[in-house]
Amino acid sequence: MVDGFLIPKETAVLLVPIATLILGLVIGWLGQRSGFCSIGGIRDYLLFRQTRLLKGYVALIISAFVFYLIFSLLVPAAIPSFPWCIQDGQLLTAIGGAPAVSAAGVIILMIIGGIFIGLIGTLLGGCPLRQLVMTSEGNIKSLVFVVGMLVGAVIFTAVVSPWIIEVFTAIGL
Repeated sequence: MVDGFLIPKETAVLLVPIATLILGLVIGWLGQRSGFCSIGGIRDYLLFRQTRLLKGYVALIISAFVFYLIFSLLVPAAIPSFPWCIQDGQLLTAIGGAPAVSAAGVIILMIIGGIFIGLIGTLLGGCPLRQLVMTSEGNIKSLVFVVGMLVGAVIFTAVVSPWIIEVFTAIGL
């Protein structure tokens, strides 16, 4: 164990991109083969009471929690507090979140973002992961969505985010 890590930093610099690429390819293949879509799973359950896609969504949430827990146990220095959202009994903002916005402000922004992703995903017929998979299958409408999502993220980070932080700071959130 070197400085709280199981492998030396020089080795990790090489292994992390390779492991990320392999994991991304596996997740993409599974998403393509299964037709996974979180919005589609909720839609199918509410309209038709079919749970096939919804089971995949629940499995995603459970597996993400389990692998996050395993990673935090294997590399304790990388994640100082697990779960990251609770420390000393207080709710913390997201990792990399704006320090000027309180936890309540971050939660409000997450709810607003979730509503927009849900609305846009429903109108387009799939969640962002499904849109990425359909883009790789050659769907032009999905390609436009993915490019728009990337451009929107840049615009939000450069223009909207500072304005929101200013407004939330002014009203005390």
